[in-house]
Parts: sequence; structure tokens; C-alpha cells
Amino acid sequence: MNYDNLAFDTLAVRGGQQRTSELENSEPIFATSSFVFENAAQAAARFAGDEPGNIYSRFTNPTVQAFERRLAAMEGGEACVATASGMAAITSLCLALLKSGDHIVSSRSVFGTTTTLFDKYLPRFGIDTSFVDMKDLQAWKRALQNNTRLLFLETPSNPLTEIADIRALADLAHENNCLLVVDNCFCTPALQRPLDLGADLVVHSATKYLDGQGRIVGGAVVGPEQLVAEEVFGVIRSTGPSLSPFNAWVALKGLETLSLRMQAHSRQAQQLAHFLLEHPRVEQVFFPGLESHPQHELARRQQRDFGGIVSFVVSGGREAAWRLIDATQVLSITANLGDVKTTITHPATTTHGRVSEEFKQQVGIGEGLVRVAVGLEDIEDIIGDLSRGLDA
Repeated sequence: MNYDNLAFDTLAVRGGQQRTSELENSEPIFATSSFVFENAAQAAARFAGDEPGNIYSRFTNPTVQAFERRLAAMEGGEACVATASGMAAITSLCLALLKSGDHIVSSRSVFGTTTTLFDKYLPRFGIDTSFVDMKDLQAWKRALQNNTRLLFLETPSNPLTEIADIRALADLAHENNCLLVVDNCFCTPALQRPLDLGADLVVHSATKYLDGQGRIVGGAVVGPEQLVAEEVFGVIRSTGPSLSPFNAWVALKGLETLSLRMQAHSRQAQQLAHFLLEHPRVEQVFFPGLESHPQHELARRQQRDFGGIVSFVVSGGREAAWRLIDATQVLSITANLGDVKTTITHPATTTHGRVSEEFKQQVGIGEGLVRVAVGLEDIEDIIGDLSRGLDA
């Protein structure tokens, strides 16, 4: 299929499918660990890379490949490699593109486990990271070293929904022979396409909005053919953090409704943010769709909508935040996000519970902060449930 002239929503439904001889309308699940060959010569040619075709589902599976082709088309990338989780995607990318002695400049405002990977585990392999304020372009410039190879960020950030200027950071990266990697988990390609803004690579946790119903764990890396289909794919093939065919199929079907869901999440989050903004027990609300958000205009320029994540600070610190969370009855108390079910969590003790207190203070994650990933229930029920918690 020629994807060049197809609209985004058409790609989400049709992209990546290659029908078998059975002429199925819905993509099949290839639940097999291995694939047979017509003869020994064909087996040798496949293993040598002289002939295309499936070998072993750790690195070649038609269902996984359908998901990869579709997501690549939706992000506007040349290639995609699927992984077992979002963290597997980030780890595989680092193993593929970095070596001992290299340096990363990363936003401070990234997922807590990403911070742990960069701060605790990559240094064991001789790879160091400097963390900066994602909004401060001069801070990124000052952190650059002669051995810097990657600039890494997620925008909007988790959990404060800060926005970084992707195009400005892409220009900075390329001026210094670096690659810009953007975690596009919160927006997905339905709301933001970092590659169109100059980024080199995009990473995803398919666990979140790409699936959209909290059913699977998965990840992906999208970008140029040479970097993704060769370098990152080589790591997946050799180290094995591969996406299962079933999980790939679930995420593939999730992509079909991605645009509709992201519009609905954004619309509901906007309504919730305005409610919280007026509540007397809420000290501050973080949502890019509010005009009071410091990067509201930037978000308007580089995103199609503002996403489904709303964070806010309640008066009274941890005790008040926990009391609020515990009093809810409709919302799910879980750190996951991107689900049709609204979720609520206390970032300081969950998603960022393993990072230091100093680091949490630097990125603004206080004890009174609560994050809500707005789902698709009736918005009045979501607001009513949070009102019950705030009254507590």
C-alpha cells in the first residue's frame, strides 16, 4: 500500500496490513515461535540475510511487523522496531546507539524509571547523563560536551505536563552532531509528530494510549531506516526484549481508534482542569490546555490538542493527597495511564518514588501533587468522584 497520500485516520485503520492467502479482513495473530523453510538452502539464506523472510519470533513475526509498519506510518518515520515495554525501547535504543565514554543530555522531567536507567544503570557501561530543565534552551547548550551523543526528553512531561520546544532542540542537537530522542507517550502521533518537527527518533510505551485499554505491555522505537531497522533491530535480535505477537495484535487494534480516543481524552481533561482551577482546596493545576500554563502557546503550535493528563497540588501535602485518593470510588488508584478508565496516583511515592528527594524538588514533584489520567467515563462522574476526594 502506498501510504504517501493517505490521511492519518486511514493509516491508523489500514496501515501496515499485508493480507495472507486467506484474504482476511482483520489482521491475524501469528502465534508461532518459529517458521519452517522449504529446504536447507533457504534456511541458510534467511539466516545469512541474503533472502528476506521470517526466521524466529524473537525478531521476525508478521503480527509484530504489521504493528511496526502501522506505527511508523502514523509517526511519519521510515522504520519501527517493537519492544516488550516502553523501558525496553529506551534501553535498546541506548544500547544500539551509545558506547562507553558517550554522554546524554536529558530533561529532568522524564519518567522516574527513565531517570533511574540513566542515573544508575547506564553509568555501569561508561555512559553518563546530565539532567537539565527541559524548558531552558540555554541549559541544554551549557550541558553539551564533546562526547554528547543523545538529547532525550518527553514532552509533555510526566507528571507536570511541561512542554519543550522540539524544533529548537532538534536544531541544537544537529548543530552539535547529536541525535534528538523524544518520548511521545503522552501525545502519541494523533496529537504530535516529533519527527515532523526535526526529532531523529521517537520512543513509545505502547502500554499507554497506543493500546488504550490497559491490556498489554509493549514499546516501540520509530525513526530512520539505518538507525532503527539496522542498529536498534540488531539489539532486539541479539538481546531479546521483543514484543509478543498477541500484545502486538492488541496494540495494532488499539491504533485503529487512537485519534478518536485522544480527542476524547483531551476534551475531558480540559473540562476537569477548569473544574480544578476553581476549587478552593487546589493550589495549582498543570495542564497545557489552560491559558495559565507557561507553555500554553508552544503546546498550541506543536500539538493538535492538549492530551489527557491533568496534575494538581492540593493543600495539606501528602496526608491530604492520600486522603483525596483514598476517598475516590470511581477512579482507579494505579500509576498506569492511557486507559479508558480514569486513573489517579501520587507521583512522589509511585512513579517517582525511587528518585532522590533532591531530584524531586528540582523537578517540582511535591508531596501534595496528584496526577489524573482522564479516561472516557462521563466527565460529570469523574468530577463528582474528585469532588468527593477533595471534600475528604
